[in-house]
Amino acid sequence: MTKEDTVQKWRASAQEDLEVAKELFAGKRYPHCLFFCQLSLEKLLKAVIVHITDDAPPITHDLVKLALSANLSPEPQQITSLREITTFNIEARYDIHKERLYKKATGDFTRQYLSRSEELFLWIRNALP
Repeated sequence: MTKEDTVQKWRASAQEDLEVAKELFAGKRYPHCLFFCQLSLEKLLKAVIVHITDDAPPITHDLVKLALSANLSPEPQQITSLREITTFNIEARYDIHKERLYKKATGDFTRQYLSRSEELFLWIRNALP
C-alpha cells in the first residue's frame, strides 16, 4: 500500500466517524457521539502524520500529542478543546470512567463538542493535500 493509499484510508475512516457522530447526536446517543468525535479527530490527525512523516503514526489517543506530531500549531483554545475531546475516548472505553461521561454528556454539552469537533476537523483537514 502506498503512502497516499494509507493517508486516504485514515482520512475516509475519519470522515465516516464524523458522520456517525452526527447520526448518534440526532439519535440522542450523546456519550457515543462524543466518542466518535474523538475517534474522527484521532484518525484525521494520524492521516496528517503519515502524510508528513511517511511513517506509522504514534499509538496514542492523545489529540494534543497527535496534533504536535502532525506539526500543527494549535491555538490555546484548540488545545483546550483537544484535551477535553481526548477524555471522551477514555471515558467511553473503560467502565470505571463511563459514569463521568454519561453525566456530562447532556444535549447542550454534546452539541457544543460536536460543533468544536467539526471545526477542528476542518482545521486538521487543511493540512492534507
